[in-house]
Amino acid sequence: MRSGIGYDSHRLVTGRRLVLGGIELSSERGLDGHSDADALAHALIDALLGAAGLGDIGQHFPDSDERYRAADSLVLLADAVGLVRAAGFEPVNVDATVVMERPKLGDARLAMRARLAEVLGIALADVNIKASTGEGIGFVGREEGVAVIAIATLRGGRAGEVG
Repeated sequence: MRSGIGYDSHRLVTGRRLVLGGIELSSERGLDGHSDADALAHALIDALLGAAGLGDIGQHFPDSDERYRAADSLVLLADAVGLVRAAGFEPVNVDATVVMERPKLGDARLAMRARLAEVLGIALADVNIKASTGEGIGFVGREEGVAVIAIATLRGGRAGEVG
């Protein structure tokens, strides 16, 4: 068993969609980034890659590469899962905390979990998403951006190899 931690944050801006966990949320502002800026998917990618000893999102999907401009982050997540599986690992479960003031995740949380479970190839019960706020402190509290912290647990690996 191996675990990895991921973190991502993006600035909130007008004129962009707010996509988290592959689900578009109703909001006046969205996340700024090279891809669709899905901070939840990005944090999970880093957690998965970290657990497998495969580096990070920037090494595999650099924002300097035009192929990833406006990319669907769930496609990138699926590609990361493919890298993890090629290294001999299988996702067991993921857990994430989305830190933002608004909108509230509410009913979208179940839809996010379902989309992520499908891409990860694991059961819905093995995907957990929590929500928190910045309590008015820092860039999240001032509603300037969104941050996500994630952990992934993997099973397997190739015997004798070090990541």
